[in-house]
Amino acid sequence: MKAPRTLQEAIIYFADADNCLKYMAVRRWPNGVTCPVCGRTDASFLANQRKWQCKSAHAKRQFTAKTGTIFEDSPLGLEKWLPAVWIITTAKNGVSSYELSRSLGVTQKTAWFMLHRIREALRNGSLLRIGGNESGPVEIDETYIGPNTRKMHASRRLKLQTGSYAKSKMNVFGMLDRESRQIRAKVVPNVKRETLQNEFLNLVEKGSTVYTDSWPAYDGLTAEKYIHETVNHMKEYVRGNIHTQGIENFLEPLEAWPSWNLCSRRTISPRPLCC
Repeated sequence: MKAPRTLQEAIIYFADADNCLKYMAVRRWPNGVTCPVCGRTDASFLANQRKWQCKSAHAKRQFTAKTGTIFEDSPLGLEKWLPAVWIITTAKNGVSSYELSRSLGVTQKTAWFMLHRIREALRNGSLLRIGGNESGPVEIDETYIGPNTRKMHASRRLKLQTGSYAKSKMNVFGMLDRESRQIRAKVVPNVKRETLQNEFLNLVEKGSTVYTDSWPAYDGLTAEKYIHETVNHMKEYVRGNIHTQGIENFLEPLEAWPSWNLCSRRTISPRPLCC
């Protein structure tokens, strides 16, 4: 299948929903369509619904080309998402949400949402989310990186002190897929529920088994269709297979990085944290 090379070709090609479906299917399943739940390769295509139906008797028999990707829970079709990917990946100087909004005929808020998801996929090197029925459980945890103000000279501590120990540090949020050994980690503005769960919902497939500590920001994941198990670090660190030791082992060395300091806080890039 010949991919569009110019903007004119892209507009004409992706305007056809059938072309979008074929384009996505070929690149996602180069060796033939595979059920994302059980892995069977003999699914039947339902042309009137633009879906495939697996012949195994499991709960999620029907699936689309968007299932398990960053596009899955978006009401926008591939005829919007694929042109957005083409525009972003071919732009030499980057694309703003306002420019993407004008190009696709969507609101700026929608374009902003699309832009962030596509950038995240480019950084991770895959459109697929971590977790899922065919993968292992996902461990998630947060940490703080920065200087220990209690060990500083009084004059420097006075400049950096912001009211609490946590506030003088950067917030880092991490996720580990035990089966694939993939990690997603980034600097976040805070560790509030809305912030952490938005990051989590964007990157972890629904239905995944999730292990966390008892931090209140993780409450409510069961309502979002995840299997959520917790360990209370005041009482225990491991309960059978339920623990967050894997992601903690990744995050712990970052806390000792000498290069992290608040004087250069605005110039610090989260790039080293992304695997």
